[in-house]
Amino acid sequence: MTAPMAPRTDRPRPRSTYRLQVTPDFDLHAAAGRLAYLHDLGVDWVYLSPLLASEPGSQHGYDVVAFDHVDPERGGEKGLAALSAEARRLGMGVLVDIVPNHVGVATPSEDPWWWDVLRLGRESEHASAFDVDWSAGDGRIVIPVIGDDDEDAIRIVVSDSGEGEVRYHDQRFPLAPGTSTLEEQHYELVNWRAADDDLNYRRFFAVNTLAAVRVEDPEVFADTHVEIRRWFEEGLVDGLRVDHPDGLRDPKRYLDDLAALTGGAYVLVEKILEPGEELPTSWATDGTTGYDVLALVDRVLTDPAGEEPLTRLEDRLRGAPVDWAEMVHDNKRAVADGILHSEVKRISREVLRIAEDATEEPVEDAVAELLACFPVYRSYLPEGRHHLDEAFVAARAHRPDLGATFDLLEPVLHDEWGQPARRFQQTSGMVMAKGVEDCSFYRWSRLTSLNEVGADPSVFSVAAATFHDAMVLRQREWPHAMTTTSTHDTKRGEDVRARIAVLAEIPDVWEAALDELLALVPLPDPAFGSLLWQAVLGAWTPEHLPDLRDRLHGYAEKAMREAGDRTTWTEPDEAYEAAVHAAVDAVFDSADVQRVLTELCVHVDEAGRSNSLALKLLALTVPGVPDVYQGSELWETSLVDPDNRRPVDFDHRAAVLAGSDSDDAVTKLHVTCSALTLRRERPELFTSYAPVAASGSAAGHVVAFDRGGAITVATRLPVGLARDGGWGDTTLDLPDGTWHDLLTGTRTDGRLADLLAAHPVALLVKEN
Repeated sequence: MTAPMAPRTDRPRPRSTYRLQVTPDFDLHAAAGRLAYLHDLGVDWVYLSPLLASEPGSQHGYDVVAFDHVDPERGGEKGLAALSAEARRLGMGVLVDIVPNHVGVATPSEDPWWWDVLRLGRESEHASAFDVDWSAGDGRIVIPVIGDDDEDAIRIVVSDSGEGEVRYHDQRFPLAPGTSTLEEQHYELVNWRAADDDLNYRRFFAVNTLAAVRVEDPEVFADTHVEIRRWFEEGLVDGLRVDHPDGLRDPKRYLDDLAALTGGAYVLVEKILEPGEELPTSWATDGTTGYDVLALVDRVLTDPAGEEPLTRLEDRLRGAPVDWAEMVHDNKRAVADGILHSEVKRISREVLRIAEDATEEPVEDAVAELLACFPVYRSYLPEGRHHLDEAFVAARAHRPDLGATFDLLEPVLHDEWGQPARRFQQTSGMVMAKGVEDCSFYRWSRLTSLNEVGADPSVFSVAAATFHDAMVLRQREWPHAMTTTSTHDTKRGEDVRARIAVLAEIPDVWEAALDELLALVPLPDPAFGSLLWQAVLGAWTPEHLPDLRDRLHGYAEKAMREAGDRTTWTEPDEAYEAAVHAAVDAVFDSADVQRVLTELCVHVDEAGRSNSLALKLLALTVPGVPDVYQGSELWETSLVDPDNRRPVDFDHRAAVLAGSDSDDAVTKLHVTCSALTLRRERPELFTSYAPVAASGSAAGHVVAFDRGGAITVATRLPVGLARDGGWGDTTLDLPDGTWHDLLTGTRTDGRLADLLAAHPVALLVKEN
């Protein structure tokens, strides 16, 4: 393999991106046809979801089954060529999402590598590509697909040509050459419940149908990147977004290899940073995909005065105070003891191979406790060693009875070259994601706009000064990292969060409305009811789209099963779920419920629109590369996936942009287009960062900054602003020169009452 290449400083970087979800129904040819609209919107690069061949019918593309060609269902090689040619014609770049951590194995016959390994076992030329512990499972791959009491459905079928297969209903598996019985196969089909404890191949989180690949092996890296290499050799693609780097054995080495393969192309990593955590500067990347900025933008628009009353409300609904840190610990521990226990057992087996005095049960217990106590997603030893030290301190405090075992584990897990430490690092992020994002986020409902990927809901708000400090640092350290507000993975779309954030300014109004809603439609768990009604408030209007009922039912089912405290995916509680679904139906069928929601919207609608525009303009103009998630140039009221991956009406958006159609979100489109176009056409105005101060009675309600010639002005806490009488004499301390607002075309002397009379935001540049 070519030696690692340091990131080049002359490589092209985007000034903005626009994410498109490429699917069988919206393929690369269709995407190419939308690039002219994106260019008119001001977009610099198009940003595409995964393109490699994936499971048949896959709507997301993260279940890659082959690495040597673009998915035919997504347009294939010709589709990518057509899109790239159109992008070049328009002067646009192309950024593509790639998936190095795992492959899809739901349909073994679709993945030639997996099929070959199942057929030939360790003798397969692809055996080393998969992270399988052959010493477990009696030397066979454990495949957990059999339903309860359904073993009799497994059968061996021999075709007319003499080829044999193992079949379980409509699932097909290969028959090893020269064999005729199930016992002779290199895999064992077992009950689906066995995955928690007995699985012996690494997965993507707890998804059994996504098997991890060993890209740390140079040959595996080369084989899994053969098509990606072609993209760069032929000039089809300009940059990459790396999915889930925390699942890799050595993310730094992987990024070095990727830089060598692409010639130092623009690369982003989907890395979640906890508050205070920093991305390793040794990585060959331009930065993260932007969840860290999303969290800051949300919180600078959240009223800190709402924290105490909303906390009291949450405690009342739950019947006891909520300790977020303890909730996270307990849920992570449940994950380590449950759906990811097979990973804990594998780490423990690695420990037992090298630690002579270790015994299985206490080692498993201690490893699970350390994973539950780990403060961030993972370490990258030797970087992040202090996080591991912190985990040991917390684990000893939680479980002093395991002190001797922790003493044994500490040097083992600090050995960056040892197998246990490397596997522990790959696993800690899995436990964090499942315990926090996919569980705790659905159990704590204090203010759900804060329960977002990459954020800590216990951090309620940040002051404008704190926000500015973070942006100064970002401009200095990561000026080309991505900034995002909505993605295919966000729990709530940006405008849903903007509406929910208003509740921090009106906690008394919200509490009264929630109590009335819970009285009208009683729920077994009123705290979950708060989470549900906040989602309804975020997505509902009296003129809602006709599909909203089905969308809210889908959200409710996912939210309560992910919470997992009353009902689960594997053991649903029918009575509990029926009560929750009845609440959703009441949104559309009960006049009393609609009355409460309508009255609540009187307090939320205008302030929510103000928050939405502020959030959008801040994200589009802070340091970094702003990404517009598909469709979010108009209202983005999606909930958790798959809701946020619905098709987008681009014809309507193009017509609104052209002025031939109307939409009540036209101001958001105007803000988006103005900011994107300015960033693309005048990049010299976005090369620094300095706060712009305000003086006057309402100075605390504005956040403003100068990017080196372009000044962003955004309203914060609009309810309080209106309650206190508006802007009054509040004035921005503008730099010398004559400034005008691109959004309205009006000149300003900095008086906010005049500048923000038409919109709650402004984007200033000097005249001439």
